[in-house]
Amino acid sequence: MTGQRSTDRPPTLGVGVDIGGTKVAAGLVDADGTILDSVSEPTPAGGKIAALVADLVDRLRDRATAPVAGIGVGAAGFVSADRSTVTFAPNIDWRDEPLGADIARLLDLPVVVENDANAAAWGEYRFGAGADSDDLLLVTIGTGVGGGVIQDGDLVRGGFGAAAEVGHLRLVRDGRLCGCGQHGCFEQYASGSALVHDARERAASDDPTAAALLARAGGVDAITGPMVTDLAQQGDPLCVDLLHDLGTWIGEGCASLAAVLDPTVIVIGGGVGAAGDLVLGPVRAAFEEHLPARFHRRVAEVRLATLGNEAGIVGAADLGRAASDRTTSTSAPADRTGD
Repeated sequence: MTGQRSTDRPPTLGVGVDIGGTKVAAGLVDADGTILDSVSEPTPAGGKIAALVADLVDRLRDRATAPVAGIGVGAAGFVSADRSTVTFAPNIDWRDEPLGADIARLLDLPVVVENDANAAAWGEYRFGAGADSDDLLLVTIGTGVGGGVIQDGDLVRGGFGAAAEVGHLRLVRDGRLCGCGQHGCFEQYASGSALVHDARERAASDDPTAAALLARAGGVDAITGPMVTDLAQQGDPLCVDLLHDLGTWIGEGCASLAAVLDPTVIVIGGGVGAAGDLVLGPVRAAFEEHLPARFHRRVAEVRLATLGNEAGIVGAADLGRAASDRTTSTSAPADRTGD
């Protein structure tokens, strides 16, 4: 069912696609950022992702009550400046993958490919925690640390399309080895993986305060981030301390980023949100403590993301719809086009 569809109805919907290492999810999103319908399938092997994306989009189009204006695709990795080619995606082993062109040929619709954290930042800016600000920094805490930057209402992509890789801000000289090849990167201390690393290290050191965590996990190698969060919420001293350290690292990194970007709002997204104030309190304290010249400048408000795991789909769909608006010379919603 691919190809152009003739209709007299105005195109008000977008489809956002989130390509992950294990799952490809797509959502039909209206102009208010509401996901009306969604579908997903396991990520295929052998370079068949464009065909799967086209199939998911067609399923959503068949069930839609209005035409789809454009497609936005979020993927973890570097995306070319023209928002068409994934130049590097370690989770899928892509190198210079012409994803946008391949999908557009199958669907005959405008396609925008974007880094997944950038798409999430756009979603939070347009419809979520940053909807009242035109200068936003999103820091997503997951397995690694991702980020997206909005300045003066525009998504910052950089000269080569690889801006806002905030997880690789170098915080510790000769620190932990990062997957990027450098040492001491932000995500080696402020991510879900870092939390698990530190929890297992404490448990393996015969720390007596680790007894409850070891009992829950059944062994050092079975410790997970959600276990730490759950026990911290129950008041376990070690797990509270681990989340405090995580939040402190996040806050220190955000202070360094704010020294360059000067956002009015910093949005913290990802799985860390489940810990609430156990992490957010230390984030705010460390951010204010380490912000340069903090007594002589306005301090950004630190907020939790509100769109959760749907931010990337919502943001990508809005970017895809905006691309259609530019193609057809119509005005973008709320003057926020993602240019």
